[in-house]
Amino acid sequence: MADLISDVLVKNSLIFAMFIVGFVTWVSYLLSKRLSNGRIHGSALAIVAGLLLAYMGGVATGGTQGLADIEIFAGIGVLGGAMFRDFALVATSFGIHLDEVKRSGIRGGLAVIIGVVLSFVVGAVVALAFGYTDQVDISTIGAGAATYIVGPVTGAALGAGSDIIALSIAAGLVKSILVMTTTPLVAKRIGLNNPQSAMVFGGLMGTTSGVAGGLAATDPKLVPYGAMTATFYTGVGCLLAPSILFFAVKYLVG
Repeated sequence: MADLISDVLVKNSLIFAMFIVGFVTWVSYLLSKRLSNGRIHGSALAIVAGLLLAYMGGVATGGTQGLADIEIFAGIGVLGGAMFRDFALVATSFGIHLDEVKRSGIRGGLAVIIGVVLSFVVGAVVALAFGYTDQVDISTIGAGAATYIVGPVTGAALGAGSDIIALSIAAGLVKSILVMTTTPLVAKRIGLNNPQSAMVFGGLMGTTSGVAGGLAATDPKLVPYGAMTATFYTGVGCLLAPSILFFAVKYLVG
């Protein structure tokens, strides 16, 4: 009987993955309501639970895909993969109202530039604090602090070592996780309750997955606005980090 159930779950792994995600989300919202009276958003708990399950799956199998390395949970790797992520982001863009975008004006554009430069500077300072002195290493880690996409793009362009590129990706992932989990907690305090503020927030934070996840937990209607400027952020970061920002590091450090 157990073999039959396992075989059915393996053959329908994507459907089973949707069930698992739905169950974890339901439990998370239940715990949020019962234990914190809604102060800690259910989606934030769901994100943390997902990370813990991924870690446990990785430890149990010694693999690199978390729970997806376990055969019956292989569908989670598809459901959480780049294809569904990009599909969701594109789908949310249809919820954008151009009037709201126009109202943000120059603020959205400035937020993107400020966000990229600020994240790069913070990452570069941390790199220096940990003893990195090479200009390429500092720039790559600084770019990783922007997003885990900008980091490897910058590292590849500048000829950074694979260990530094991996470190830049790790820095970007940590940032993404922090943005996901803390956005629902601070949204009210920072006035994150309208499309204009969502666009500025997305431009400052930049991590598309983190912004989308955090805004979805705050107000799903804000997701397309934040995701739009966060996407621009990635593009601007890929342009600025290996060029102007690298030359700035070279000038200051060299």
